[in-house]
Amino acid sequence: MKHEIRYKPSFAAIFVTLNPGDSITAEAGAMTSMDARITMKTQFSGGLFSGFLKAIFGGESWFVNTFTNETQQPLQLVLTQSTIGDIACIDLRGNGICFEPGAYIAHTPGIDMGVKWAGFSSFFAGEGLFKLKLTGTGQVFFGAYGGITEKRISGEFVVDSGHLVAYDPQIQMKVGLAGGLIGSVTSGEGLINRLSGQGVIYLQSRSVDGLVRFLSSKVF
Repeated sequence: MKHEIRYKPSFAAIFVTLNPGDSITAEAGAMTSMDARITMKTQFSGGLFSGFLKAIFGGESWFVNTFTNETQQPLQLVLTQSTIGDIACIDLRGNGICFEPGAYIAHTPGIDMGVKWAGFSSFFAGEGLFKLKLTGTGQVFFGAYGGITEKRISGEFVVDSGHLVAYDPQIQMKVGLAGGLIGSVTSGEGLINRLSGQGVIYLQSRSVDGLVRFLSSKVF
């Protein structure tokens, strides 16, 4: 399988070439276009139980679609995300990655989908009780609203709520107020993600919640 991410960074899309026998699994609704000879099979995301947890408590879809080339010649598939922004690819080599709701797009064979407990503070912050967790060996595609920044942390690091996209599973995350109650409200910062540990995180330059608040202030 070959892939190329085009139209970066604002309107990124994944152009996938599936060679004979190749397959790729994608979030429901991620397909933009495909060769008519590609076969598509819909299944529960990580199994029935994991699909239930991700859909009800994690803000993800119940289903994923697996696209397979069963012909004898290369076929093309185009995948994208619903938001405007960049798309990146991670090569997993036996390790894992956790995603915030809506970030995951697709993965290649060899990757297992599951969930990780995020805690009640994450749920009350609107980010779900569980995070989507992918492990194994293969490629994982994810997207963001705006640009994507990769950062390695060691110790504590603070990210404004809505800007965290993905993080290594060993990193611990707590959701809290940016300061005291009054300070958090008057500063406009509100809730933050307080990360601790060592590993890589991925941030998005824009926040969907921030956009919603901005538009709401203009309409109402």
